[in-house]
Amino acid sequence: MSIRIRLARAGAKKRPFYRVVVADSRSPRDGRFIEKLGTYNPLLAKDNPERLVLNEERIKYWLGQGASPSERVEGFLVAADLFKRSKKRQQVLDARIEKSTAAKKAKEEEAKKKAAEEKKAAEEAAKAEAEAKAAEEAAAAEEKSESEAEQGEEKADS
Repeated sequence: MSIRIRLARAGAKKRPFYRVVVADSRSPRDGRFIEKLGTYNPLLAKDNPERLVLNEERIKYWLGQGASPSERVEGFLVAADLFKRSKKRQQVLDARIEKSTAAKKAKEEEAKKKAAEEKKAAEEAAKAEAEAKAAEEAAAAEEKSESEAEQGEEKADS
């Protein structure tokens, strides 16, 4: 029988509240458990002492009996200095962190590239627009000079 220290959800819809329990790994998440070891209320502020309440003595007992914590509970226990991660597990977590930071960096670089391309395209569009406007002004000026010349010829004919 494999024993796990894990979270069992309680509370209402959209108002989570968890019990830290010792249970057989085959039993359902919110099903039968052996013993309640504490509570976790994620709705409270991170610095609130009631956010995570653990019975340290019983947790040490169950860890001594061979119970393995779930990933989330392991994080709580490491933060409370009740459990030390194995080197292999720490390497897995470090690899996950590196992967996620690498993905974030790649997204940031892609966004910068896209922004630079958009800026370049906008500059080119503005330049083309300015050239079109200058050509339009030149054409208007030429038309104006032609019309003035025609008016000058009409006055000279009169």
